[in-house]
Amino acid sequence: MATDGSKQSLAAARQLRAFADPQKVDEVVIVAVVSPRAAVPFANELGPRRKAGAAPVELSFRAEATAALDVVAADFDGWGPTIVKKIRSGSPAAEIVRAAEQLEADLVVVASGGKGLSDTILLGSTAQRIQHSAPCPVLVCRPVKRSR
Repeated sequence: MATDGSKQSLAAARQLRAFADPQKVDEVVIVAVVSPRAAVPFANELGPRRKAGAAPVELSFRAEATAALDVVAADFDGWGPTIVKKIRSGSPAAEIVRAAEQLEADLVVVASGGKGLSDTILLGSTAQRIQHSAPCPVLVCRPVKRSR
C-alpha cells in the first residue's frame, strides 16, 4: 500500500480493506516515498493542519511522510494483518516497485489523483509506471466522484 499523503491514498487504503479478506492477508506494508529532489515538500494532507498565517517552520519531508504513514496505518487498526510502515527515498515509482520486489508483494495498491508535484504529471505517471514495472498485480484506486 503506497501513500503520498493525499486523501486519495487514504481512500485507497479503505478500498483495500473493503474487498480484501483479513484472514488471507498476512501483512500490509505501507510505503511512503520521500523524493529528495522534489521542489515541494511531501504532500501530506492527512497530518495535523497548520494554522494559516503561522510563522514558517522548517519542513521535514520525513516527518510529513511519517505523519501520513501513521494516519493510513491507524485506518487498519483492529483489521487483523500485521501493519508495517516504511519510508523510502528516491523516485516514487521506482521505490514502490523496488519495495514490491524486495518484499515479494502479492499486490501493490496506489491511488490515482494524489497530490505529488502535479496531479497529472507525477501521480498519473507514477501509477502508470508502477503498473508497467511492478512484479505483481497493481490496484489503482480512482477517487470516487460524489453526486451533488
